[in-house]
Amino acid sequence: MGSLSKKRIEAIDLARGIGVFFIPMAHTLLIYGSTYTQEESWLGLVVHFFGKWAGVFLIAMGFSYTLSRNNSVMSSIKRGIMLILVGYLMNFLKFIVPIVLGLVPESFINAYGWEMPIGLDKMIYLVLTGDILQLAGACLLFMGIIHKYAQKHKFLVLYIAVVVLILTEFIRGTRAGIPVLDYILDLLWGKDWNIYFAVFPWFVFILVGMFFGYYFKENEKNVQKTFKLMLLAGAATFIIGGALCLQNYEFHMRDYFHTGIGGVVYLIGCNLLFFWLSLFILKKFKSNKITDLFFYCSRKITSIYVIQWVLICWSMGLVGYHDKDVKTSLILMVLFTIATFVVQKIIDVITEKKSFNSGKRSGKVTVKVS
Repeated sequence: MGSLSKKRIEAIDLARGIGVFFIPMAHTLLIYGSTYTQEESWLGLVVHFFGKWAGVFLIAMGFSYTLSRNNSVMSSIKRGIMLILVGYLMNFLKFIVPIVLGLVPESFINAYGWEMPIGLDKMIYLVLTGDILQLAGACLLFMGIIHKYAQKHKFLVLYIAVVVLILTEFIRGTRAGIPVLDYILDLLWGKDWNIYFAVFPWFVFILVGMFFGYYFKENEKNVQKTFKLMLLAGAATFIIGGALCLQNYEFHMRDYFHTGIGGVVYLIGCNLLFFWLSLFILKKFKSNKITDLFFYCSRKITSIYVIQWVLICWSMGLVGYHDKDVKTSLILMVLFTIATFVVQKIIDVITEKKSFNSGKRSGKVTVKVS
């Protein structure tokens, strides 16, 4: 059973790690690529087709949560609040610091419909922008409660997922007319661009992950059985969701961040198929330096995510904004990916050195034996 559990962790981590590895490339194109490069060139089409990684992270998060020992209601709330705060800290670093230092081109500010210099209200808007870290943190606030009642009734999370998916269409964008409350409601089900990842309907992906986590546990951590179900469920939702999107694209897909019912179902299908593909890759190629890199990315997911955004946004003053052709964008995508991992490794070295020195002072030094 131990080896099966290890395989399961590797398959989940491989999928998540591959997604993390390509994040700097996708965001580099988003910030620096021209409209043509992003929407009409072969590079933009490839990135848009393969760059739908958010669902992978969220399904993996739900799956892993069910297996964690740290999933009580209070623990989940504490972790959720911490992750939300990290999200706002990232926004401060990626937006406010470069603006204050004059590292942001005017074209970036103009894209918001603003003019330089921007006031405090605009800065607050940027800091409060809802990203995937705020989404993950907010979802954790609910996950502990759901887990408490659903861990022995796995289909309950699917019932909740269906209700959330349908109900979102009726409440999306609803506000109360009170600024602070309206922001909270936007985080929950907003439809505007101040929130990129609203809790609803993105929470559905986490609930799907939790279902498969419970299924995995109930079936004695049987990797083959669990991932076979992922394959079947992925194929079914891919076809159903894809058909809905073809039938009415504007309603069911809209855009990647504010998808409708069919879009969510379609993306769930894509992501479940990718998890099955990850297990297939591990079977065929076993562990190697490339898969080890992806496992590393999975372990460092939050840190890498923050680092790449900060590097990309701080460099706009030098590189420009939203005006690069395919060749230049491709070069920048590679450079920012390399830079992200260089910074991450530097942080690793510093962290390990501090940990070692702390161990020496306390008289507890751990020696790794290979």
